[in-house]
Amino acid sequence: MAVFTPVTNQEAADYLDLYALGEFVSLRGITAGIENTNFFLNTTQGEYVLTVFEVLNHEQLNFYIELMHSLASQNVKVPMPQTLRDGKRIGTLKGKPAAIVDRLPGGYESDPGVQHCMIAARTQAKAHLAARDFTLHQPNLRGLPWWEETYPAIRPFLTEQQDALFVSCLNEQRRIQSGSDWRAIPAGACHCDLFRDNVLFDGTYDEPRMGGIIDFYFAGHDAWLFDVAVAVNDWCIERSTGALQPWLVQAWVNAYAQERPFTETEKALWPVALRAAALRFWTSRLNDYFRPRPAQTLKPHDPTHFERILTLRVQQPAPPLP
Repeated sequence: MAVFTPVTNQEAADYLDLYALGEFVSLRGITAGIENTNFFLNTTQGEYVLTVFEVLNHEQLNFYIELMHSLASQNVKVPMPQTLRDGKRIGTLKGKPAAIVDRLPGGYESDPGVQHCMIAARTQAKAHLAARDFTLHQPNLRGLPWWEETYPAIRPFLTEQQDALFVSCLNEQRRIQSGSDWRAIPAGACHCDLFRDNVLFDGTYDEPRMGGIIDFYFAGHDAWLFDVAVAVNDWCIERSTGALQPWLVQAWVNAYAQERPFTETEKALWPVALRAAALRFWTSRLNDYFRPRPAQTLKPHDPTHFERILTLRVQQPAPPLP
């Protein structure tokens, strides 16, 4: 989403010729985000998003693109990947994997309310259920093994207190995620990065309509409870402190449960899942902040935000699941 790989209008037009999506009209870089290069691509046939992938290879991308295609084909509101003239859905641009997907209507809501949480949660649950029979498998590449692998590289940047928090929570996740209860809870292909800026809303603030879920390129096979926790840790908090807002949490989990009720084991593991989600993003933000990759428009996130969230998830009880 940051512009790591510049693409000229002519290069985009030449790539567009590999599709049957009309003639090139315009290209505009998207500066938000830190992982891939994204552009708004307008053609004579419609509006699309062109993505050049900076980390994932063609083989890994097949999971993400086909997952989006599967969900969109089942009327879950996600971008539909476009098919090249040769029948594939992943091409090559500037020597890197690339894809074009539909541009969905609406924009993200920076201050979501109860209605936004309910709509997004229902869509999340529908996406989980729609992915039950998805046959491709890709682990969550930012899951526990990656936290363990990344820790030695970020450890020199941690204070003694931060290191103690990180190690304590990492050890908890090692113990819980290797146990039979965690392994038994419902799991499958899921987004794993369902922050508020990855959901688009149409309509008005008081009467929002789901535009769709975007940016599936951190998706993987993981516990659905973890996916819910990722969302709740972003959507249902007081932004300056990271404290959970109980009425937003209840709006989210109740709406989700209307589509897919939580199991008793999930209810017991809910606080652990919230800590797992906080640790995952504290790890990635520490890594991005202290070990950045070059980008023309890179805007690294402040890692202390998720340090505060993780600290609170350790110290304070979580609103229960229904």
